[in-house]
Amino acid sequence: MPRSPASTSLQLRVKFGGLSAFGPGKAELLEGIAATGSIAGAARRMRMSYRRAWKLVDDMNRSFRRPLVSTAAGGVLGGGAGLTATGVQVLRSYRALQRSASVAARSELSRLARLALLHSKAR
Repeated sequence: MPRSPASTSLQLRVKFGGLSAFGPGKAELLEGIAATGSIAGAARRMRMSYRRAWKLVDDMNRSFRRPLVSTAAGGVLGGGAGLTATGVQVLRSYRALQRSASVAARSELSRLARLALLHSKAR
């Protein structure tokens, strides 16, 4: 089914050399951790395995000068995870970059969407 120009969107992935990247999935994971207070809770929200979520958190924590997520071991008091000040800053910067890029690309996205619709109608 063809997409309308309004449903066309831009996805942004920031690459740091060839070693690591930060994109929509990691941003969503950070938001989930902030909302649920745990990596497991964030993974459930995203329908992702805990192991995969933990690997992404580990990758993010290793890719930045300071960790983005802090964790506390479980036990009687529970455990949990939360965003560090750096994590909050990275997430805010990424979301701001996404908004800026979307605004800047709006006319070209619209043009591409119109071409895609024309192409699919011609079939």
